[in-house]
Amino acid sequence: MLSFPKGFKFGWSQSGFQSEMGTPGSEDPNSDWHVWVHDRENIVSQVVSGDLPENGPGYWGNYKRFHDEAEKIGLNAVRINVEWSRIFPRPLPKPEMQTGTDKENSPVISVDLNESKLREMDNYANHEALSHYRQILEDLRNRGFHIVLNMYHWTLPIWLHDPIRVRRGDFTGPTGWLNSRTVYEFARFSAYVAWKLDDLASEYATMNEPNVVWGAGYAFPRAGFPPNYLSFRLSEIAKWNIIQAHARACLLYTSPSPRDGLGIIYANTSYYPLRPQDNEAVEIAERLNRWSFFDSIIKGEITSEGQNVREDLRNRLDWIGVNYYTRTVVTKAESGYLTLPGYGDRCERNSLSLANLPTSDFGWEFFPEGLYDVLLKYWNRYGLPLYVMENGIADDADYQRPYYLVSHIYQVHRALNEGVDVRGYLHWSLADNYEWSSGFSMRFGLLKVDYLTKRLYWRPSALVYREITRSNGIPEELEHLNRVPPIKPLRH
Repeated sequence: MLSFPKGFKFGWSQSGFQSEMGTPGSEDPNSDWHVWVHDRENIVSQVVSGDLPENGPGYWGNYKRFHDEAEKIGLNAVRINVEWSRIFPRPLPKPEMQTGTDKENSPVISVDLNESKLREMDNYANHEALSHYRQILEDLRNRGFHIVLNMYHWTLPIWLHDPIRVRRGDFTGPTGWLNSRTVYEFARFSAYVAWKLDDLASEYATMNEPNVVWGAGYAFPRAGFPPNYLSFRLSEIAKWNIIQAHARACLLYTSPSPRDGLGIIYANTSYYPLRPQDNEAVEIAERLNRWSFFDSIIKGEITSEGQNVREDLRNRLDWIGVNYYTRTVVTKAESGYLTLPGYGDRCERNSLSLANLPTSDFGWEFFPEGLYDVLLKYWNRYGLPLYVMENGIADDADYQRPYYLVSHIYQVHRALNEGVDVRGYLHWSLADNYEWSSGFSMRFGLLKVDYLTKRLYWRPSALVYREITRSNGIPEELEHLNRVPPIKPLRH
């Protein structure tokens, strides 16, 4: 029996846009992602799947049913977000910007917000949506769930970001994270939500996977993410504004210090060298893709801005949320490093990687050791508490998921034994949902969703997770799953 510390949290994470819609009255047409996946040019060119989120799993209308199943599995924690476009579907009066101007990369040193201004914002909020979020959170709280309330999971109100105009090269309209106004608006939105829901949140996260927003949106057009405009310069501007937005929002929560702290959640891969001589490539990849961001919000170091330290950005983090799915294999190149196909998330679907490891429905390599690597490196560099906030696999048949669960939770246990302060493991996700540009084709749920009837069915992996939560560890009967799964039989 591999036991976890008392108080360790086992739960799930989910996204509002991906899970909420699917029942009458649950539609939210006011976000950039909603506009993006409905755009005819995107659908015809197969930038997006053509699946529509209003046909989704229906959490908005059926949340109690989801919570019932989570309780049956024995979960005690959830990370959930509030959709900005539901709370403020229409523009707020333009804020008074204390520093900087309404331009791409203006420095935003402070945001002045008091209760009087929050009450003014209250006049523009959608109180019906806010009341419904309160009902959802109260139901979770009454069941004893530890609630990590996340403020941002990729979607922006359309009045802040028109991705179709940006995709076409028109930067005269709302440009999202390319504009410093979004920094102000995010700080205001975060403060408002905390003002309204602070009695229900156990702790806060400002953002989930902000690196996907600036990376997939501007540097990796094949991902199909808005605005799908290839520009490394714009990617850096979006990153810079997101850093500022996190720092500004941190100071505006109504509690002087949230009960269990304030964190941010990051999309991580474990960088592995192709050969021993490629260790330098690993260091370069980690510095560019991970440490440059966290050094900014922990140490205040903004070297790309031509200065060493910005004091207003320092110490803006109490814990780090780690999302991990697979690794990335790199090799040294003149430009720094190269990512190699055939490993990590660059494999054929339901096949074998070049390392002879099985891959998922998404073509992501099965590599649990990478989670230990990521946790250990964060701990050694920053010494901050950690959560595994997302970890899961696209596996409709549930062939690999039981192995995936046990082997990755084992790697968390391994990190704990090394002295790493890991507070919880949250699976992605409780139920199947809308997988962004891939639509409904990728199934990550412990529960299978029938999208026509909205019924939820247990996959075998839900039973495996239930045994882990009941035992607060990996019981001996499940230890045989701590390995790479047998190769899935070929379909004939």
